[in-house]
Amino acid sequence: MLSIGASAWQGVTVTTAPPSRRIGSQDSKTRARLLDAAERLLLEEGYASVTSRRVAAEAGLKPQLVHYYFRAMDDLYIEVFRRRAEANLARFEQAIAEDGSLRNLWRLNADPRGAAFRMEFAALANHRKAIRAEVAGYAERFRAAQVDAVGAALAARGIAEDRLPPIVALLMMTGLTQVLALEGALGVTAGHDTTLEFVESAIADLERAPDRRRR
Repeated sequence: MLSIGASAWQGVTVTTAPPSRRIGSQDSKTRARLLDAAERLLLEEGYASVTSRRVAAEAGLKPQLVHYYFRAMDDLYIEVFRRRAEANLARFEQAIAEDGSLRNLWRLNADPRGAAFRMEFAALANHRKAIRAEVAGYAERFRAAQVDAVGAALAARGIAEDRLPPIVALLMMTGLTQVLALEGALGVTAGHDTTLEFVESAIADLERAPDRRRR
């Protein structure tokens, strides 16, 4: 989870402008195929590859259908982001409800495919104001949920906020995963295994302390 959001990356409400009115049905299978195709292209080739012609070709559809369902490319980009972001937040909340440990929080943050997705949108947001607003709104929501989860996990192990503030722990985790994802995309992996082993060992050490929630 990349904490531009971040990952994602509650309690904070950020109002963002909705995309312009769609023409095609929102629950159309064709629309879903276009969104799936756009997401695949973004992950495999980067946001610059997500054009109406490429998306249509990837989906096996006519190019005109892209603009039938999405009046502008910004609308398509936003819907791709929103669909994944909302699903990601729901998965995060469910995962933390089942296991709120530091180890699980690290695992959720260390998903390289999720980090790659958010990094592409961070780059795209630098050029498109509407997308920047959407990404920022989600980032605030997701970060609030993450901070709450990290704070609860640290408190359960008796780690006071003045010793390790939850926001600092969160940004260390998310910042590290972003760097690893960025370098991995460039083929630079020197030190990655050692770093991951160190972090996992440090988390294991922290979690050896008794869980105060079980007393």
